[in-house]
Amino acid sequence: MPANLPPHYYELEREFKAERDPREKLRLAQELLALMPKHKGTDKLQAEMKAKISKLKKLTEGGEGKKHGARSVAAEDYVEKEGAGQLVLIGPPNSGKSSLLDALTHARPLIGDYPYTTRKPLAGMMDFETIQVQLIDTPPISPESYENYLSGLVRNADAVVLVCDLSAPTMEADIKFVLDKLEEKRILLKPSNTDAPDDPLLFHQRTLICGHKEYDDESGEMQKKLAGMFPEYEIVQTSIIDDESLHAFRLAVYNILSIIRVYTKPVGKDADFINPIILPIGGTVEDAAYDLHKDFAQKFKFAKIWGQGKFDGQRVQRDFALSDGDVLEFHL
Repeated sequence: MPANLPPHYYELEREFKAERDPREKLRLAQELLALMPKHKGTDKLQAEMKAKISKLKKLTEGGEGKKHGARSVAAEDYVEKEGAGQLVLIGPPNSGKSSLLDALTHARPLIGDYPYTTRKPLAGMMDFETIQVQLIDTPPISPESYENYLSGLVRNADAVVLVCDLSAPTMEADIKFVLDKLEEKRILLKPSNTDAPDDPLLFHQRTLICGHKEYDDESGEMQKKLAGMFPEYEIVQTSIIDDESLHAFRLAVYNILSIIRVYTKPVGKDADFINPIILPIGGTVEDAAYDLHKDFAQKFKFAKIWGQGKFDGQRVQRDFALSDGDVLEFHL
């Protein structure tokens, strides 16, 4: 029985065979398996690919490496998520990613006025009002350098911040190279309100544009060029010496995550405004209850709510849609 594989399967297969990085090879193998039609004609092909995936997983996790004395692969394409969301900072050399991370978090990246200071991903937690958001600094993307694990970091993140150097005369060309390189890896950076691409081989990642070193662009010419390159994106201008711009950055990061903060209060007591429940926009009372505990969500009868545009103590049911800053009081 013929396999009847889709045309783009063969393109991906050629890429898989040529790839040398084990983690990127694992991702490509998983994509190939997902593309295979499920019928008798592909049974053998599926079994072979599953075996390759299993072998690559052992290699990347270090299990097979120890057994045979091979070098294990550092898990640099994955950083465990913490806080209300995870954003990856990407950009050309010397764009200011590390200085932003240093100014916004307690992480202490190596910062230098020369390119390629950052060699490995470094995470830090950024405060925004009552929550924290995880930012990850990454090595630069340029014709001289692209770390394969960056593709995995970008895919796994909740969103991306593309850091653009407003002081660089070559800013437009530098940014175009970043975009082209990611597209070569089948990653499209898109505004947060853009639909995902129809092509199953392409990955759409919502993106915030950061025009960094704004005070070096005295004429505003580079800011205009950046706006022309990204007319549909949210663009935030930043400088590490301007607290207002850093606050604007924090707010823009919060907005692109498309989340809301919901607080809880015990019956007859004040609300806890320290550790909010994080839900996607459109989250309901029942979603908030499940975040607390599955059993609790099944047992509560109703909730009372406090918030903007609501009557204080208004009784609401499970399917009531919540807003940012709402306070819930659950009743069993």
